[in-house]
Amino acid sequence: MTTSERDVRALRTPWPFTGRTDELELVRRSVTAGRGGIVVTGPAGCGKTRLVTEAVRGTDCARAAGTPATRDIPFAAFAHLLPGTVTLHRAVQLLSGVRLLLVDDAHLLDDASAALVHQLAVHGRTRLLVVAAEGVPVPGAVSRLWSGELLPRLSLPPLSRDETADLLTAAEGVAPDPLTARRLHRLSRGDLRLLRELFTAVRERGLLAAVPETGRWAWRGPVPVTAAVRERTAHVLDRVRPEERETLERLAFAEPLP
Repeated sequence: MTTSERDVRALRTPWPFTGRTDELELVRRSVTAGRGGIVVTGPAGCGKTRLVTEAVRGTDCARAAGTPATRDIPFAAFAHLLPGTVTLHRAVQLLSGVRLLLVDDAHLLDDASAALVHQLAVHGRTRLLVVAAEGVPVPGAVSRLWSGELLPRLSLPPLSRDETADLLTAAEGVAPDPLTARRLHRLSRGDLRLLRELFTAVRERGLLAAVPETGRWAWRGPVPVTAAVRERTAHVLDRVRPEERETLERLAFAEPLP
């Protein structure tokens, strides 16, 4: 695998954190001493992980995360925190001494890891910060965290158009014009990863132009479909309804259609 210089820069310099001041304060209060924690849910790409990362910055926090490839391996998400073979009871004992535990992508947890998170919430000794995507299947033990009122739940909405414009302004140092802000907000549909890929592609292809006498920048012209943009939008084209698939195939060969 090769990594371009741009990719390295992008990894080392995340965009500024903006637009979630109230949510950030809520999460921080939820993981202070005497609190049990909180569950943060929301659509894919809306900034859940970035929010909780900012919330625990500078704290002594253990981390675990679910992955698609390990959903059938017991306690896979906690492999780095537990010995090779443990029972659920022993795993709870070992992790009860952890003061703060961040569990990312909890919708991808294996059943044993999900049960462990639930039992830690029941015991109440470990403050939990759990992140899960909405609109996808979630292990029952995870959904019981909020449905069983063990932990409060924060449902994180996508950034609004104005908040998206603020983020683009912070990233570029210059505000976009209203039309460009609306366009990028509509195309990204609240997915901040896609927003960044789109913006990066537009900038690198020289499609940004200064708007005279306004101090703003604008993007006009076609959408640059780079490999990264195509990867981020693949789920949009993964249709299951036959009529949608037929429409896409017809458009591919005979656009435009009424």
